Amino acid sequence: MRLRVFAAATPAALALLVGAAPAHARPAGGAAVDAPQVIPLPADTLKRLKSGDPAQIKSALDDVRVSARAAAAAVPVVAELLQRGLPEALTQEAIDAIGDTESEAGAAAVAWYTRDRSPAIRRAAVSALARTRGSAAVAALRASLSDPDAGVRGLAATSLGSMKAKDAVRDLFVALEHRIDEAAASIGQLCAGAECDRLTGLLGSVAFDVVTGGLDQVLFRPASEVSDDLKIKIVDRLREVGTGEAHRFLSDVQAKWPKGWSRKVKEAIDRSVQATAASPGASGGAP
Repeated sequence: MRLRVFAAATPAALALLVGAAPAHARPAGGAAVDAPQVIPLPADTLKRLKSGDPAQIKSALDDVRVSARAAAAAVPVVAELLQRGLPEALTQEAIDAIGDTESEAGAAAVAWYTRDRSPAIRRAAVSALARTRGSAAVAALRASLSDPDAGVRGLAATSLGSMKAKDAVRDLFVALEHRIDEAAASIGQLCAGAECDRLTGLLGSVAFDVVTGGLDQVLFRPASEVSDDLKIKIVDRLREVGTGEAHRFLSDVQAKWPKGWSRKVKEAIDRSVQATAASPGASGGAP
């Protein structure tokens, strides 16, 4: 049985250890540096990864994490180490390292660990897959919606939304039915047409703040993805709910509505805010 150590230094902390300047350090002239500093992968990193010595492998993984995207050349080697099985203390560090590179080349190796016996390792794998992306990552994340650990399920639901995995919408609705609340926001990021209508239809049967966590995503998607008519339909349904919660949500949407966006939708929002202003609890207190 392999025991694992879950604590791992963050890339920022590792950068400090190797003397790297912070991403937003100010040069002598005083101007802010907006772009993150690219830290090249040390020339001997691959040799250390292949050494078989845990201490050298750990130091090499630290360098991979610091170099992040610049460490793409190391990903196949780290993936091979994961496939072979690493000593207990290095498994999570290797998963995190592949995640930090954001390289799809390591997704298949990481995906295997979404079925690991340890919830902490499964969470690390799901988090890494959200950054590597790719079809192997999507498949593993969809399967992780049924994980026995609530943290894994929530991370998987959130990750599918951030990855724009439109094929996962049906799975996300099933997850929402099983009280994986994070699925609502991801559905809002991905839904189209009848799918968005289905999400809106959950008002009254699923907790208001959960459903509106998804509807907020729908309303602020560009017109190229969600039509004005669909947005107005959602706003009208929220007006019909007629509660203080609905008023406060609509008021928040009204305040955030970008200048230059659809006047038709803005007018519908304004009407709905006014129509729900007298609802119990509309001023911000409890109903």
